[in-house]
Amino acid sequence: MAKSENFFIYGRNPVEEALQNQPAEIDKIYVKNNIKPSSYQNISELASTNDVPLVKVPGPKIFSLVGKVNDQGFVAQMSTVAYTPFFDWVETLIMSNNPAVLLLQGIEDPHNFGAILRSAAAAGMDAVIIPMQNQAPVNATVFKTSAGTAGRIPVIRIHDINQGIKDLTATGFSIVGLDGSGKKSLWEADLHKPVAFLVGSEGEGIHPENLKRCDEVIHIPMQNNVESLNASVSAALVSYEWMRQNPATDS
Repeated sequence: MAKSENFFIYGRNPVEEALQNQPAEIDKIYVKNNIKPSSYQNISELASTNDVPLVKVPGPKIFSLVGKVNDQGFVAQMSTVAYTPFFDWVETLIMSNNPAVLLLQGIEDPHNFGAILRSAAAAGMDAVIIPMQNQAPVNATVFKTSAGTAGRIPVIRIHDINQGIKDLTATGFSIVGLDGSGKKSLWEADLHKPVAFLVGSEGEGIHPENLKRCDEVIHIPMQNNVESLNASVSAALVSYEWMRQNPATDS
C-alpha cells in the first residue's frame, strides 16, 4: 500500500535484517560517517550485493531523518510503494492486448519521476520499470508529485537496464527507444504490439549501448529549433500516442 511520507528503519540489527529479508524495499542506507567501515562489513556487503546505495553522512543528517532515537548510526530509508517483482508481473499479462510499459533510465529528479508515474497511470500503461541505480526511488516527493497515482500501476525495480531489455524482449516486448536520432517520428510508429518505451534523462538521454539494443528508435517531432523535451513530457507524449493507437485500453 502506498504511503504519503517516507518511513525509516533504524539501528544496526534492524537495518541488517531488512537488508537480509527485504532488500528490494530499501531505497538507501545512511551510516554515520564516524563509524569505522570494518565494524559494519556485513551491512556493506549486503548493500553491495543487493545494489542498495550506502551513504556516509554526519550525525545531524541522521537526526534529521529519525529524530532523537537509539539509531546507533544506521538508518534505512524504505520505499513508500511496494515494488512489483518483474516475473510476478509478467504472469498477469495478456500479450494479445498489446501491453505497454515505460522503461526509465537515469530519471533522478523525483518531480520528473512523479510526473511520469501520473501520466503513465492516466494513459493506462501497464507498468513503469526502473533500475536500482541512478534512478529516483518512489519516495514521498515522488508520491506527492504523482498526485497519489504512484501505487495505481505496478512499479517494477530491476537490476539494470540491460537486464531489463533482455527480460522484456524474452517476454515478447518490442523495445522502442525515444531519442532525437530516431529516423521515424512518434506519429509514424506502429504501436499495435507489446511495447516497452525506453526513456532516458533529458541531460544524458539513453546510453549509446542501450540504444543499440532497441528494436526501433523514434523521435518526437519538434519545431522552432527545440532540441529536446523534459523527460516527463516525452514520457507523457509516447504514453498517450500508445493509448490513441490502442483505444480498447481507454477506460
